[in-house]
Amino acid sequence: MFKMKTVFITALFFFFSAMSLYAEDVVKIGIVDLQKIFEESSAGKLVRNEITKKGKEMEADLKSKGGEIEELKKKLDREAAVMSREQRETKEREIEIKILDIKRLKGRYNDELLKLQNTKLESMKKDIFEVVQDIGKKGGYLLIIEKLGVLYSPNTIDITDELIKQYNDRFAKK
Repeated sequence: MFKMKTVFITALFFFFSAMSLYAEDVVKIGIVDLQKIFEESSAGKLVRNEITKKGKEMEADLKSKGGEIEELKKKLDREAAVMSREQRETKEREIEIKILDIKRLKGRYNDELLKLQNTKLESMKKDIFEVVQDIGKKGGYLLIIEKLGVLYSPNTIDITDELIKQYNDRFAKK
């Protein structure tokens, strides 16, 4: 009876030891914070600067056109007393048309900025995906997921900093 218990316990020990070794290899999971990569990577900073620069150019253009409208309004106010009713209405319509043009232009600029941002971010995601694939294969990860939907994860499985480093190295080579 004692021998049987010893054999059984020894078998269980080897079984659980083997399972824990197997489980250790299989269950390697990584978490990646894409937002952090976009904010801290070299490519992300470059994209953000490019979008900001383009946005400021568009904003300056809109302010310039807004200044032109303000000048036309002031001119109309000064000259309204000496203008005929038809002339005044014509000038007012011209100003309204310019205001509508600026609103359309602002909408177009917003669309252009959004399109530029999406294009750049999609390009970054493609490059990041390649780096994640390399890290996953070389690191023996079973699963690497994006942090966005994760409610809890220990910091030990967050590979974002490693990913940023490798992504920056790859980006510097381009």
